[in-house]
Amino acid sequence: MPDAMWPVALAIFGAIVGSFLATIVVRWPQGRSVLRGRSACDECGRTLGAAELVPLVSAAMSRGRCRTCGARINPTHWRIEGGAALIGLAAGFVAPGVEGLAGAAFGWVLLTLAAIDAAEMWLPDELTATLALGGLAAGLFGLPPGLEDRLIGGIAGFASLWLIAFGYRRLRGHDGMGGGDPKLYGAIGLWLGWRMLPAVLLIAALIGLGYALFERFRGRAVAGDTALPFGTFLAIAAYPAWLVMVSAGG
Repeated sequence: MPDAMWPVALAIFGAIVGSFLATIVVRWPQGRSVLRGRSACDECGRTLGAAELVPLVSAAMSRGRCRTCGARINPTHWRIEGGAALIGLAAGFVAPGVEGLAGAAFGWVLLTLAAIDAAEMWLPDELTATLALGGLAAGLFGLPPGLEDRLIGGIAGFASLWLIAFGYRRLRGHDGMGGGDPKLYGAIGLWLGWRMLPAVLLIAALIGLGYALFERFRGRAVAGDTALPFGTFLAIAAYPAWLVMVSAGG
């Protein structure tokens, strides 16, 4: 396929993948199966037809509402579809080919984890493990960075945040970080290698600080013990880091 077609192809494929990812984000925290059961309106229960399930297009045509009862359809669906399309577009632009497809997959799993953590303060181990295994597989197939750098990144990422969480717990007597955050940081290290990890952590911390300041500006109380979805911040920081790394030649 010509290089110029990769951004378009991965954007379209991303929107399709995003439709499934949105189902995961919506259903999994509710304990519902993501593989069984047809899509239906949450308000009236009417099963949605194929024409109502076209990624992004259906939401735009229906203006985000059920055509039967007029109830608002969960906007998570079109947001995840749109985010996944943009991730695919960016990956195809900076790395047309197999590397771009792998990078898009990295971004799609990060998007899913970020959305679940933002909504539920939860990073499912199954998704984090999928991310980690994908990073190892990419290294074994020879995609940059090298496998050694990835392995060091995985170990360093997990160990650094685990030690921070351990030290905080010993000093303060309670948890200051969720158990999923070190696992996610380690999985990110398996994709980016160890050299990118400091930048990812710094950007994630700045995003978290900006979020806290924004919440205070809105009048919401944010204290030292306020729980924040740090996994979301890590995920938001990690994908642009991959784009920069690939653009710079790995």
